[in-house]
Amino acid sequence: MTLEANGFLTIDAAQLEYRLIGPQPSDAPCIVLLHEGLGSVGLWGDFPDKLQAATGASVFTYSRAGYGASSPVPLPRPLDYMQREACDVLPKLLDAIGFQRGLLVGHSDGASIAAIYAGSCADHRLDGIVLIAPHVVVEDVSVSSIAAIKTAYETTELRTKLSRWHKDVDNAFHGWNGAWLDPAFRSWDITADLAYIRVPAAVIQGVDDQYGTVRQVEIIQEECYCPVEVTMLPQTGHSPHREAPQATLRVIAEFAAATLPVTASRA
Repeated sequence: MTLEANGFLTIDAAQLEYRLIGPQPSDAPCIVLLHEGLGSVGLWGDFPDKLQAATGASVFTYSRAGYGASSPVPLPRPLDYMQREACDVLPKLLDAIGFQRGLLVGHSDGASIAAIYAGSCADHRLDGIVLIAPHVVVEDVSVSSIAAIKTAYETTELRTKLSRWHKDVDNAFHGWNGAWLDPAFRSWDITADLAYIRVPAAVIQGVDDQYGTVRQVEIIQEECYCPVEVTMLPQTGHSPHREAPQATLRVIAEFAAATLPVTASRA
């Protein structure tokens, strides 16, 4: 199929909004962006455009079910929702867009999904993963910050601001927030998947990340057998692509230049 620049894909029973910048994923190396726990296509801003210009690759981003203009999801979300996204939805989406080779670039929840996919699916098309502010275990600081944002959602203009990016903002917020604040979620842990990643990984972490500490990065380095490049960005919080966009773009562009030609040479 030929993808329009913007549209919807039907994956199982869900309509997923997407945006494509650059060539068709079937015709060129493709970078697939996986958004954060409250993200969407729109919340990436112009970062996908800048990434396409910096790499020359196809850049594809979509809103997972429950986010953006995509179909809502039943609540509460299952506590293994990231594993389900990685193992059940993402393989079908990559097939649907004609993905032939490329990278997964994920932020926060999206980074966790990318890591799970790389460790669980032996996908020969995947050349590498970029993990921006990833979560691999649940830390106290994560739970505290997510509890604080729940209060902000209920008492400030945060709900109104988020409604700009989500058709059903309550579905998006409570699906994510409710799962992370469930006491049973404290045992969520994807370190077992890390040992099975067989492609290079780049990790980008803000030194001042309010949702996770450097321990997340250390676990990735300890558990992965694949090459892991780590970039720690000073004076940067949980969203390096918004807070330090030039540095983040540079890391991803250099990683893409080092990894994508390998696939191009064997295609």
